[in-house]
Amino acid sequence: SCFFNDTATTEIYTLSLHDALPILLDDEYQRLYGTETVTYRNNSPDILSYLWIQLDQNMRAQGSDAVKIRPGTLSDEEQFSAIQRYHSDYDGGFKIEYAKDSAGKPLPYTINGTMMRVDLPSPLKHGESLKFQIKWWYNINDRDKVGGRSGMEFFKEDSNYIYTIAQFYPRMAIYNDVEGWQNKQFLGRGEFALEFGDFDVKITTPHDHIIGATGVLQNPKQALSPKQRSRLNKARTSAEPVLIVTPAEALEKESRHAKKIKIWHFKAKNVRDFAFASSRKFIWDAMGVKFGNRTVMAMSYYPKEGNPLWEQYSTKVVAHTIQNY
Repeated sequence: SCFFNDTATTEIYTLSLHDALPILLDDEYQRLYGTETVTYRNNSPDILSYLWIQLDQNMRAQGSDAVKIRPGTLSDEEQFSAIQRYHSDYDGGFKIEYAKDSAGKPLPYTINGTMMRVDLPSPLKHGESLKFQIKWWYNINDRDKVGGRSGMEFFKEDSNYIYTIAQFYPRMAIYNDVEGWQNKQFLGRGEFALEFGDFDVKITTPHDHIIGATGVLQNPKQALSPKQRSRLNKARTSAEPVLIVTPAEALEKESRHAKKIKIWHFKAKNVRDFAFASSRKFIWDAMGVKFGNRTVMAMSYYPKEGNPLWEQYSTKVVAHTIQNY
């Protein structure tokens, strides 16, 4: 619990391309498309006439405040790539296609930098819920050229990408008993509180990609091969990391670039956010960690370029962290 718990709001996210299709990771053009359905419950004692939603990706939009306030100095020696970041033509930020209520009627909204205010057709009283939908897409940032802790990384040697995707969907801002809406601009440096909620997320990727994501995989029979499922079951009771995808298997996929697609389905209960990573380059290992009366899976996803360090230590460090904290 936390200081705003007595007035906290809760929400249930269903992230999908629309009611039938999942989020789409476009590996050809490096874009992410999606539609989210949010069920938002007002647990505060106040009447809400509008909602604030965070558009974190807008910190990378052209002309954003994050770019305008970025300081810089020129030394005697400066790389061109560093200078180029101040004059990027990268078309970042969310492209919001619509916001609709549960009946399909448009909801009026205003975008102010990294924040989006949605005006409600009628006030939302204590205990009442609102269900609405937002459709969006954006160009995924190249972490090497544009920067960012999440985004994509391109490996020229085998023409493959690793996607580490966070802050990728319009997400509810906090409403608390101290300051009301927490609707400050996101400038790329700093963190803020997020609401707790339940997530039901489907993601479409190329068929040869492996995904690591928040929550629990709901469709292992569709997403994983029989060999991978068998290895994952073995890892649950293993005291050492078990390879679910071996280095040799990951290397073989790097040259194929499958044209078919695959859907991954994850659910997470009572968490503050959802993130995922996806690539055909991923080696994947895992081990079970006893935590009270349940087993928590410690996992690592990494390319061959991360070895031998990652295969030796990564998952063991994750397990150590769970046990100690």
